[in-house]
Amino acid sequence: MAGPERRDLGSYLEEKRRIVEAGLEMFLSPGSDEEKRLQEAMRYSVFSGGKRLRPVLAIAAYELAGGRDVDGVLAPACATEFVHTYSLIHDDLPAMDDDAMRRGRPSNHAAYGDALAILAGDALLTLAFGIVAEAESIPFDRRALVVAELAAANGAFGMVGGQAADIAGEGAVPSLEAVEFIHARKTAAPITAAVRIGAIAAGAPRETLDAVSAYGRSIGLAFQITDDLLDVDGTAEGMGKAVGKDLARGKMTYPSVAGLEGARARVGSLIRDAASSLEPFGESAWPLRAIAEFVRDRRH
Repeated sequence: MAGPERRDLGSYLEEKRRIVEAGLEMFLSPGSDEEKRLQEAMRYSVFSGGKRLRPVLAIAAYELAGGRDVDGVLAPACATEFVHTYSLIHDDLPAMDDDAMRRGRPSNHAAYGDALAILAGDALLTLAFGIVAEAESIPFDRRALVVAELAAANGAFGMVGGQAADIAGEGAVPSLEAVEFIHARKTAAPITAAVRIGAIAAGAPRETLDAVSAYGRSIGLAFQITDDLLDVDGTAEGMGKAVGKDLARGKMTYPSVAGLEGARARVGSLIRDAASSLEPFGESAWPLRAIAEFVRDRRH
């Protein structure tokens, strides 16, 4: 059986976070003087203290699938964070969710203006695809699959489509079907892609990909429902941004259709489903199981 140090999620997350931070720094190297302001805007949001959940999930899935050399997953893992950061920059814009704060400090557009914030997000999105395409430590066929996963999970039928449905649904009568449609695309699709990308980078067989996909869908939906709950009973200090905005804007959220207790029960059910999907892997899947519990219990 694994020793206690193997079961310490805090130590695991910190170890992987350091790897990810070094990778982000390497891939986001300073540009020329002419590009300085754009680079500053990009770095402002990338290095703003995020949890690095998506890249850590990619690394954990890579290890579960037998990956050993971190170079074989570093570019795909960092790509998930660049895409995530781009989405947050654009999501905070006045034309979208209009959030002036992110992670306890001014949002990108509040610090750099709308135009540069849009361009910083655009640059991070294209950078994500570029670093995967150029990752020579990964076989070409796997790189192509990773690029396809990133595109599918974050485009019109994934995260962007979910955001469009989220905006269109403001003020409408909420339904469980509509909420799950939005959440599955806006949040669960990119999180599912993160674990799939890690497994693909390791050359995982179909059975492993199917298992981590089911896990990703479950924790991705649980993550967004928890976000919905924190917007109701969280604090601005803990969240690093304003709370209570979902209700004010008439957003479709899980508590609005199932109530607080129903939403919490759904999170618990999803986390159990996530753990069940990992049963074939035994103790080797403990980091992914522990991350699922972290998603369930998070307070920010």
